[in-house]
Amino acid sequence: MKISNETKIGALTAIGITILILGYSFLKGNDVFSGSNKYYAVYKSVDGLSVSKPVLVNGFPIGNVSKMTLRQDGHTVVQFKVDRKYNIPSNTLAKLVSTDLLGGKAIVFEYGNSNTFADDNDTLRADIQGSLAESLQPIQTKAENLITKLDSSLAAINKILNPNFQKNVDRSFTSIANSLQTLEGTTKKIDALVGGQSSHINNILANAESVSGNLKNSTANLTGITDNFQKVSNDIASANLKQTLDNANKAMADLQATISKLSTNQGTLGLLLNDDKMYNNLKNATANLNSLFIDLKAHPKRYVSFSVFGGKKD
Repeated sequence: MKISNETKIGALTAIGITILILGYSFLKGNDVFSGSNKYYAVYKSVDGLSVSKPVLVNGFPIGNVSKMTLRQDGHTVVQFKVDRKYNIPSNTLAKLVSTDLLGGKAIVFEYGNSNTFADDNDTLRADIQGSLAESLQPIQTKAENLITKLDSSLAAINKILNPNFQKNVDRSFTSIANSLQTLEGTTKKIDALVGGQSSHINNILANAESVSGNLKNSTANLTGITDNFQKVSNDIASANLKQTLDNANKAMADLQATISKLSTNQGTLGLLLNDDKMYNNLKNATANLNSLFIDLKAHPKRYVSFSVFGGKKD
């Protein structure tokens, strides 16, 4: 049977229209050839998100955005179509994230730890991640600061490259070179001076060595003196110093008591020192004794009489 050209053109046209419809449906996020589950999430802002954007899990696509509806409160309800072979935990987080610097967005599922799975037409938790431009804002600020510092550095380099500045630098290096030459001359003079006085320096070192030897000998003598002093100290420490001090204290106490008695009318010495009557009697007795000695000297025969032949005294 021969097929006419009109039939062929009609069939091709139908096939093309079918492919066009299926492609358009796929681009809108409708899964044509396999079954899928629908999930929903509510976002305050969906800037950069559009239908057919992918739904990712750790970077792997499991579905796409199939529909977006604006509510009266300004929030947007986003519908996802996910292949039924993927089980989504009920506490999964549907996060709206940036995918490029131009503001493109996608949905990233962060699986929860729930043992139950979300059912078809369930609403998932929603979250919005900052854009890449916002994430790069600190880097941009640092880059601007770096550019400012670089500009200052370039200005300083330009100043260094200034001919007047170069002249000043050359002049400074010339001064440094002259100073180094002067320092080198001074060093040579010091070397010559030390070389000329080497004999004196040797004598000084010899004298210092002699003094050190004498000091060493003196140290030995001081050691002997210290030992002797320690021996004397040990002898003093071993002596019965407490008993000696006690005896001295007792002797002082006795002397104190004796002096106290002398200050009173007790005892002969006390009466002699303090009683005028006894003093007068003693004075009179002394005077009488003195008179007796004078009379005895003047008239000894009155008191002593002897005769060779036994005669009587007159």
